[in-house]
Amino acid sequence: MNAQSSGFLARGRIDADDRLIDADEPIAGLQHQCGGHIPGPLAIPALLEEIDKARLAGKRYGTGFEAQGDNEIVTARLDIFPHTGGSGECSIGITDWQVSPIPGESDASAATRRLDIERNVAELWARLDSAQCVLAVETRASDLEPLGRRMSDSLGHPWTDFVELPGTVHQQPLHWRLLDDARVRVSDSQREWKAVLTPLGSQDRGDGGFDLFLVADTAPVHDRPDDRAQPATAPVTRRIGQELSPVLRQPIARIIANAETIRTRLAGPLAEEYSDYAADIAAAGQHLLALIDDLSDLEVVESEDFATAPDEIDLGDVARRAAGILAVRAKERGIELVAPEEGQSVPAIAEFRRVLQILLNLVGNAIRYAPEGSTVRLKLSAKKARARISVIDQGDGLSAEQQERVFEKFERLGRSGDGGSGLGLYISRRLARAMGGDLSIKSKPGQGASFRLDLPLHQPADDTAAG
Repeated sequence: MNAQSSGFLARGRIDADDRLIDADEPIAGLQHQCGGHIPGPLAIPALLEEIDKARLAGKRYGTGFEAQGDNEIVTARLDIFPHTGGSGECSIGITDWQVSPIPGESDASAATRRLDIERNVAELWARLDSAQCVLAVETRASDLEPLGRRMSDSLGHPWTDFVELPGTVHQQPLHWRLLDDARVRVSDSQREWKAVLTPLGSQDRGDGGFDLFLVADTAPVHDRPDDRAQPATAPVTRRIGQELSPVLRQPIARIIANAETIRTRLAGPLAEEYSDYAADIAAAGQHLLALIDDLSDLEVVESEDFATAPDEIDLGDVARRAAGILAVRAKERGIELVAPEEGQSVPAIAEFRRVLQILLNLVGNAIRYAPEGSTVRLKLSAKKARARISVIDQGDGLSAEQQERVFEKFERLGRSGDGGSGLGLYISRRLARAMGGDLSIKSKPGQGASFRLDLPLHQPADDTAAG
């Protein structure tokens, strides 16, 4: 029996070199949609994979397969007939052929993906209030450090006071939609920059403030000092993580952006398995960026001159912002993320961006390890001279021995495949203690875990005197 038997909707023939020699429609049409020709190399990856299996079996092989054309997904029933004599040639017959449109990505998903890409590529992040005034700033490139210092020294001023907006003569700041994707110039940088503004709080309104990202079209140029010019007795301090971070971040972020473009088929149709490969590339790039950031932070917190910049902050506000940033990730995992309600407030003395960094790590871990359908809660409290924010999950919990190890450097508690570096909690505790506070855990196996960030409570002078 072979593919010439009756009952097939379409037939084809593949030679030993995986060339499609001839084929009926719709096989021929799919071959052309995938970039191939007849005769020519078989360009349908899913079909080629099944033919390899049939050759190994050495006999008639029936299976279903799925492939993607220009604007459609094809599912078909396939019979493969390896030719006798071990020639490697095969005949194929199709008994079913179903076509469905490629599901489009929703506007919300596309916006989220675009933001993820921009966040990875960005070399400056700033938290703005609802009037676009700077609350906190962090830079990742040497040519943006002077800008970062100016913004840090003048918190409360509109971010547009610190950059140039070519071609804009209107009073600043403009409505955030007019500034999103705007080209900006930075006086200390030779590179071209783009501003990305993301509203927080109510959808699209920005009444909860904004995240500002500056994204460059090109990577920074780094001039390394010549070590041979240093006196032999001069001490040389190497901070590998901080040196590598700006050098590697831009190319890795571009790899992630390109992989995401391929994965989401924005550049054209692609077979499912290659979309999966692109997703793996993007995930690996994300892991590398996280590792680079962790190594850089590790060197910062372990340096002898490390210090924080404490200020009056509201733990409730920081908690709500952390929950807002990670809300999409929680939703993707089916986890309910409960932040303190508007109006709930606990004043503390700490550095805003460092507290946000700690909470993002704690909440991110809880989302990663908590079971699907569970709840992660951020709870405020205050006692005596301590302000506290607790991140409470409903995960597996930790034993007493695990709780002793969880804050150690490079400790991952046996989780070898989760993409973590084992540095997040170690760095977070160092940051908490540098601000005069602490980070601790309360947990029991099977009862979830509560990570508690304690910070100095801000007490007005009259209250302190009365106490």
